[in-house]
Formats: sequence, C-alpha cells, structure tokens
Amino acid sequence: PIFHCSRDIMAHRNKKCIFATKYTNMTANNKQMYRFHFLAILTVIIWGTTFVSTKILIGNGLTPVEILLYRFALAYAGIWFFCPRKLLAKSWRDELLFLGLGLCGGSLYFIAENTALGITLASNVSLIICTTPILTALLSRLFNKGERLKRHLIYGSLMALLGVALVVFNGSFILQINPLGDMLTLLAALMWAFYGLILKRLGNRYPTLFVTRKVFFYGIITLIPVLIISPIHPQMEVLTAPAVIGNLLFLGVIASLLCYIMWNTAVKELGVVRTTNYIYVVPLVTLLTSAIVIDETITVIALIGSAFILSGVYVAEKGFTLRRK
Repeated sequence: PIFHCSRDIMAHRNKKCIFATKYTNMTANNKQMYRFHFLAILTVIIWGTTFVSTKILIGNGLTPVEILLYRFALAYAGIWFFCPRKLLAKSWRDELLFLGLGLCGGSLYFIAENTALGITLASNVSLIICTTPILTALLSRLFNKGERLKRHLIYGSLMALLGVALVVFNGSFILQINPLGDMLTLLAALMWAFYGLILKRLGNRYPTLFVTRKVFFYGIITLIPVLIISPIHPQMEVLTAPAVIGNLLFLGVIASLLCYIMWNTAVKELGVVRTTNYIYVVPLVTLLTSAIVIDETITVIALIGSAFILSGVYVAEKGFTLRRK
C-alpha cells in the first residue's frame, strides 16, 4: 500500500510539473504574440500620420511619384546597412514573386492611391482603402481552400468599417461617386491585399530584412516606366530646404524602412488577415493628428466612430461571447 501511495504521489507531481511547463510555455508564447501585435499597431499609427509629411512635401513642389521615389530610395539605401548581401532569391519563380511584392506594396499601390486623391474626394479614398482587411480575408479564403472565415472576424470587420465611415465623414456626410477615382482606390486596396498574400508565401522562406529590401528595390524599378512617361525635374533649392529634408527622412527611414520591417515581421508571425485588420485604426490616427496639427474639429459622431473602430478590431481579433442566464 505504501508503494502504491508513493507511486500515486509521484504521478500527481509529474502531472503538476507537466501542467506548469505547458502554462509557462503558453505564457511565453502569448507575450511573444503581444509583441507582434504592438509592432502592427505602432506601424499603422506611424502610417496614419504620414499624410502630414506628404502634404508638406507636395506644398513645397514635389509630385507624389517624386516623393515615392525619394522615399523608397532612402529606405533601400538604409536597409543595406542591416541586410545580408545576398542579391537573388532561391529561384526565378520566387524572384518574380518579389517583383509582385514591389508592385503591389510599392509603385502600383501608391500611384493608384495618389492618383485617386487627385480625382475623387479624400473621404472616398479613406473609406475604400479601409476595405483592405475584408478583401484580404476574402482573397485568403479564395486562394487558401483550407482557411475558413471566422464569424467574429466578419462581424468585427463590418463594425470597424462602420466606425471608419463615421470617422472619415466626421459629422458631414459627403459621398460623391466618381467611378474612375473610386476604382483606382479599390485597385490600391486590392494591391495591398495581394501584397499580404504574396508576403505570406515568401515570409517563411526568407529573412524579413531580405524580403523588405526586395520590396524597396522592385518598388523603385517598377517606377521607371512612370518616370519615362512623366519625367521629374529635381530642384536643389527645394530638396535642400530643411522642411523637405526632415519630411523625406521621416517618410524614408521611419515610415518606409522601419515600418515595412515591422509590418512584414507582424504578417510573418500573426498571419496576413490578423495583421491587416489593424488598418482600420489608420483613419482614427489621422483624425487625432489632424486635430493636433491642423486644428480640425472632432465631432461626437467621429468619437462614436472611433469607439466602433476599436470595438471592431477587438471583436475581429478576440471574438465575443454572450452569456446565457
């Protein structure tokens, strides 16, 4: 009896040790995941403020294509200090996928979005761009047959998109349908969705820095046809102005180099659908930045929209449960 009792005690202790080990590992994994969520949130916060820098640079005489060229050139030059010197991918098929990354996440995305801003209302562009998470989820389901769309993701996305509409219009509902501008904006949203899907395919096979460097390289290369059609004429007195230098450095080093590395890391660890869901926060950041920098008024409707955005992002990530009494 004593032997059996000792054996039972030892078995019980072993079970406790196994449970404690599993709990410790789960806690460590959760901490790691929170770190990647933080990277995604920090990225969209920075991207939400870039409109101020872009507006200042355009006010100084730079064109959107010119801004993108300088921005990616600075980022590409900077990443060589950190990235391994490997030049080519493991296969030509992967190299073509990297070309697709540069197109979807670089030249084509920014050209479509900036052209749309010159044709249709900024509120239209902001609202349509925020359909990117839904488009990403649908495309992910289409191209990955085993991946299912969870209900809480759909409900959370719709809730956040409603919040985006309230924040974008900020109390004054003005929606003018412009087919060309709206289609270009939808094209930009699709490009970013495809960027995430291609990134998902390549992310597990290549280091994040290598992938990000390729994005900047092909983003610049695919700009060449546009530059041939519409050449830029750099003016040294403009490029050497302190405001231009400061904002170009911010867009190139912070909003491009740093943010693309953080975003690509988050997509690699969290998945493309979960990471892209944070794009809903961008209009909220833009709203707050506008209030601080250019004294725009925040209405009660915009505050309600902000609550919808935050609630929608939470529901899409965590889900919700209804307790029955």
